[in-house]
Amino acid sequence: MTGSYLVIQFAGLLIITSMLVIIARRPTTSAWLYSLQSLVLVATFIALGHLLGADELYKWSISAFVTKVLLVPGIMLLALRKMDRSAVAPLISTPVLVAIAVVIVLISFAAVEPVTLPMNPALKPVLAISLGHFLLGILCIVSQRNILKQIFGYCLMENGAHLTLALLAYRAPELVEIGIATDSIFAVIVMVLMVRKIYRTLNTLDVRQLTQLKG
Repeated sequence: MTGSYLVIQFAGLLIITSMLVIIARRPTTSAWLYSLQSLVLVATFIALGHLLGADELYKWSISAFVTKVLLVPGIMLLALRKMDRSAVAPLISTPVLVAIAVVIVLISFAAVEPVTLPMNPALKPVLAISLGHFLLGILCIVSQRNILKQIFGYCLMENGAHLTLALLAYRAPELVEIGIATDSIFAVIVMVLMVRKIYRTLNTLDVRQLTQLKG
């Protein structure tokens, strides 16, 4: 199995785990699935580092493991202990979500077709998947009624952008990765605090009830 093929396989797993995060009914399940996905992202960084000879990506993988596999899911699970953890049906049915996801992936592959990756042309599918991953994050945000599930949409977008950066700027120093990861952690903390305030006010995580906050 060649290095590029292994990276592509890991990237494919990112798409699959993204869909599992989106279609999971309970936010706690999404948190565990996001942790699993982030572990796949860490493995992708390691495989990319070996393939491209970029030691920086090994350091990226350590930072991503701490922040994405451990801290972000931990923050979400801790927040869920004090809020309603019941399942909330999404605004869009699961079959329709899957169909939209397939279209998104196909569009992403078409969008990167003219792009050339000078470091390794065989990794173009990974670039398409990183774009698709970002768009799936947007899909998660617009398709969910549960506000916490929408935060996972942001996290999926961030993982997609992270993979794109690893492909195009893999020689960037680890301080860049640490800065991105830290920014992501603080963004999640701020969003969780806002959701807790909303929950204390309305006693619900259903986004359709936010109209009660008008005025």
